[in-house]
Amino acid sequence: MTPVTPVDPKDPVIPTRLVVHALVREDGTVDGAELYEVAGALGMTDQQVRLCVKRLVAEGRFTLEGRGRRSLLRLTGAAGPGLPATPEVDFVRHAYRQDRGLEPWDGVWHLFAFAVPESSRAARDALRDTLTGLGAAPLQGGLYVTPNAIAPYVRAAAASLGVGSALTCLTSRDLDAGGATDPAALAARLWPLPRIAARYDAVSRLAEAVLTDGPGPGPGPEAESPTARAVALAAAFSEAMLPDPLLPPELLPRPWPAAAARARAAAAWDHLRATAPGNGPRLFRLYAEAVR
Repeated sequence: MTPVTPVDPKDPVIPTRLVVHALVREDGTVDGAELYEVAGALGMTDQQVRLCVKRLVAEGRFTLEGRGRRSLLRLTGAAGPGLPATPEVDFVRHAYRQDRGLEPWDGVWHLFAFAVPESSRAARDALRDTLTGLGAAPLQGGLYVTPNAIAPYVRAAAASLGVGSALTCLTSRDLDAGGATDPAALAARLWPLPRIAARYDAVSRLAEAVLTDGPGPGPGPEAESPTARAVALAAAFSEAMLPDPLLPPELLPRPWPAAAARARAAAAWDHLRATAPGNGPRLFRLYAEAVR
């Protein structure tokens, strides 16, 4: 395997668990030598890798043959088809449709209100996490808003938590939050847009390095391993996408860096997949398919 340079500490923090899942090959296995090599290049110690592998095996997500760099992990059915701590494929596709002008905003705000008693605090917190995870922003206690039609997801979550009767869903074209009524002004007030935009800078930088064959994930000599680059790009992409409410372009400032970053990432996935070995990580295929 080609040696790779360590990542820059300013890059997104990459969970060890994500690295393991990212290195699952199409045959469902993870090569121990590649795992330790890539993890080391991403700033992780051997002890971190060993503890992570131990947890994943204990959870029934992988089986383990051998030890250390001579080991082989095999994916089990409990691990599921995707990657941990990564955006859902449907939302990635929605983002790219927005970038192509295929999801214009209809001017409708979607609001969600709930009043769950303290006795069901866990369900209340889970419902709140569902709403924020879907990009809704709090207007005040128990009231959330988003320009996206996420009601089916919210209703399903509330029902599964046993608090469906406590949820109210409504829509409006007339929203006044603290005197702000202009949609773009409301978006700037309700969502941390500068922070979200800044996260796409790392995506653009890593993707551009892949496309220009420049320096890899970190400083120093070129990092030629497409696998290490793919993991770093996946981490940056996830860190940008997960908190992104995917607001319609009509509500975003200009210029907005997300669309350009996602376009570069899409091209980078194609490039990485083309240079991956025959039994390379399925990470290349999963992201290449999602961005299309």
